[in-house]
Amino acid sequence: MTKSYSFSQMMQGQMSVPTKLLTHFTTLGLNELDLALILHIHTFLQQGNDFPTPKEIASPLTISEADTTQHIRKLMQKNMLEIKELSEDDKWTEAYSLEPLWEKLFANTPESSDIKKEEHEGTIFILFEQEFGRPLSPFEIETINIWLDEEQLKTELIKAALRESVLMGKLNFKYIDRILREWKHKGIHSVEEAREHSKAFRNGQEKKQYQTEKRDTSVYFNWIKGEE
Repeated sequence: MTKSYSFSQMMQGQMSVPTKLLTHFTTLGLNELDLALILHIHTFLQQGNDFPTPKEIASPLTISEADTTQHIRKLMQKNMLEIKELSEDDKWTEAYSLEPLWEKLFANTPESSDIKKEEHEGTIFILFEQEFGRPLSPFEIETINIWLDEEQLKTELIKAALRESVLMGKLNFKYIDRILREWKHKGIHSVEEAREHSKAFRNGQEKKQYQTEKRDTSVYFNWIKGEE
């Protein structure tokens, strides 16, 4: 009787986790480390700690605090985790949310083509970080997700806009967003159309487009010539 009561007490501190997460996490493009991080964050949320530090999350793991920060950022890039702003008593705080993960997990089981699409979209974050030479901020990650999910822009077109900004020496998200909006306004929906539009601009056929001052672009990647 005493032993049974002891086991009951032990079970009171258990975490509730959807079984589907444990059986289907690989179909979402997640690995075992991703799963461990998600479970720890989920535990903190259930305990009322809405925004645990990377140090707190890393404490029971075998990876460093810096590696934990990097993997959390990758979860955000995969749109499995997001940071929300909460208002309480006129004070703004930040909190982790796993809602994007739950939405993906309990939606229809993705087909293999959908998984390949998500993996393909994931490379765009790596490309941005390579060009910027630093990790992306949560706001920048959210901006890319808006381009992909809300505005339904093709990853190839976003990459083309990134390369255009590199070519013009205007590497910032506002300029890239301006390029994408301009292309959308002009009905440009493919990389080929974007290339032709840029060629016209280079030849002086477009009088006003993004930036008009002359500059030496030889040091930048000329994406008009195609992938290297």
